[in-house]
Parts: sequence; C-alpha cells; structure tokens
Amino acid sequence: MLTISRVDTFVLRAPLGADRFYSSQAEFPERTSLLVRLTSTEGEVGWGEGGQYGPAEPVRACLEDVLAPQLLAMRDASPGVVWDLLYARTRDFGQRGPYIEALSAIDIALWDLLGTRLGAPVSELIGGRHRESVHAYGTGGYYTSVGFDPERGLQQLGDSVAGYAEQGLTMLKMKIGLLPIAQDAQRVATVRERLGDEFVLAADANHAYNARTAIAMGRVLDQHGFVFFEEPVPPEDREGYARVRDRLDLAIAGGEAEYTRFGFRDLLGAGCVDIIQPDICVTGGITEVQRIIALASAHNLRTIPHVWGSGIAVAAALQVCSTLPQVPYTHRPVPLENEPVIEFDRTRNPLRDELLTTPFTLEDGRVAVPSEPGLGVEVDMDVVETYAVH
Repeated sequence: MLTISRVDTFVLRAPLGADRFYSSQAEFPERTSLLVRLTSTEGEVGWGEGGQYGPAEPVRACLEDVLAPQLLAMRDASPGVVWDLLYARTRDFGQRGPYIEALSAIDIALWDLLGTRLGAPVSELIGGRHRESVHAYGTGGYYTSVGFDPERGLQQLGDSVAGYAEQGLTMLKMKIGLLPIAQDAQRVATVRERLGDEFVLAADANHAYNARTAIAMGRVLDQHGFVFFEEPVPPEDREGYARVRDRLDLAIAGGEAEYTRFGFRDLLGAGCVDIIQPDICVTGGITEVQRIIALASAHNLRTIPHVWGSGIAVAAALQVCSTLPQVPYTHRPVPLENEPVIEFDRTRNPLRDELLTTPFTLEDGRVAVPSEPGLGVEVDMDVVETYAVH
C-alpha cells in the first residue's frame, strides 16, 4: 500500500531576457511552473507539475493548504484513489482552475512514485507502449514584437522556422492571432514558402477570434495546406467552435483550457473539435487524461496532448503518448493523421532544457520515451534551487 509522508512544493521562475516572445494573448518575459515532490513512507520519491499557465502561487496555495494535508492523512495513496477522493472533497469550489492543476501535479507525482516502487515506467502501468519514441511537431513561429515590420519581421520568421527544419522536425505549429488577418496571412505564406509543400504545418490562434474572423483566417490556412487550426475561438464559445468546424476543411483542435473529463465531455458533445489537446499538468494528471482519451476514442477523435511546462511535463506526456493507439487503426500509420505525436515547444525554456539531468532531444524528428521506472527522469536539484522563488 502506498502512503505519503512528505509533500514539498517549488515555485520556479526563469526570466527570458531578450528571448521574450508573444502569443495572441500575452507577452512571455519568463517561464514559470510549480513542481511537487512527494516522498513515501518507504522513502521513494515522485515528481509532478502544475501551475504552468499563469502565476504558480495560487496552485501552490491549493496544494499546500487544502490538498496536501488530506493526502498525508490517506491510508491508501494510490493514484486513482487519491484523484477521486480529492476531487470529490473539493467539487463544490474546485472543479476547474488552480485546484485541478494542483491535483494534476499530485497525480503525476504519485504515478512517478508508484512506477519507482514497482520498477516499471508509467507507460507500462497504464496499458503498455505502442512505440518507444514519439514523432514530434515543433511549436514556434511566435511573435517577437507586437508590431509588424514586413521586411524585417517576415525574414526573421522565415529564418526561425528554417532552423526548426534543420533540427530534424518535419511538422510545425506556428502562432497566429496577434495581428490583423491580412498581416498574419503574410506570415503564413512566408512559413509555407520557406519550408516547402511537403512540410506539415498547423496554426494556433490561442482563441484570438470570433467565429466569423476564425473562418476567414481558416480559409487562409486551408489555402496554404495547413492540417489543423488550434483554439480558433475562446474555450467557452462551444457554438463558435462548432460553426468554425462546419465551415472549414482543415481539422479543428482544442482543449488545452479544458479541465477533467467533464469539460471534454461537453466539448465533444457539442461537436467542437476533430483533435483534443488535454494538458496533463492542467486537466487532472495521468489518471484523468486516461479517461479523457477514452472519451475521444469513443468518438473516433485524435488525442494530441498539449505540452507547455518543464521537463516533468514533457516526461509525463511522453509516457502517455507512447500508450496511445492509432485513431483510427491502419496497417501503415501516418504521423498526425492517425499516429500519435507529441508537442515539442521550441521557444527558450530553461525549466524544460536544464531541469533534468538528461534533457530530451530530437532524433530523426522523434523523441525517445524514457524506459526507467516512473517518469524515467532525474531532476537536478541545483537547477531547482537556481530558479526557485523563496
């Protein structure tokens, strides 16, 4: 039986300096996250992550002040038992947001700890692997300023995405939505021209549009052969999602801002998306994302987890992605069409690239899934101390 004797939390903040960037919604002058370290009564350790979208401090408060005392008192701290009990006890006030992010961090750490105890990677514990490495798509093409200088900006964008191809990537998701559609259309055309017709492209608006403007931008993406359009409208606008999906040929993706299987039940039930994108560190952890994946499978929809955080987030996503079946199955899988892929953010993130003793790297456009017990990674405590907010 698994019981927890200690809960440690670490709020991390890594300033980006001149490498800051912009999406349609915000400036990113730093990368932040909340890590949780659980220690069992037998001395095993597990790591989890939450609090990566906004300020990490509210997530830490939910974890330390409400969830951790209950976890420490549990006779059985198995991941599924903990998830159901903690969610039920906070349902009246914590169905979304920081409470679920805190629960996500606990859940990931429990799976890491359980795998360490049993001497098996998480992927074996949740069903087994379909693959030992996962095809990656890069996320990049962010804005470097809020203005638009066609001569300098388009050249800079082209050079940036060409660099991703040189790293071995064959798929890229670029950012749109900060600028007027006509200017973003120039950026889209530049990326397609620079990378060529065979390169797989997608776009992410971070819910910058209403349905009408999303359809207009989607037609630009269709014209340039983009394969999916992520978060075209705000997550609350279910009707807008369905309208956009009905009017465009390319796939519609979304779900990074959804919480638990209940949020995804409503998203799928309204006919909003072709691809779901749960973030394991946000939507409820590994326990809950398995339930969400089952919902998507019942609708014959693809699951591509959203990945944004530190090396812990990448490790958790790799373990989950290795277990995903093709949707639908074919004798010869095609990456992104039915073979699961992983998001591999290419912006600077010291919490991703420095936190682990062995960072994740691309090889032939794929990322290897760790085979060691638990999440299969080791955290460098010196790096934790470097970026920890005390």
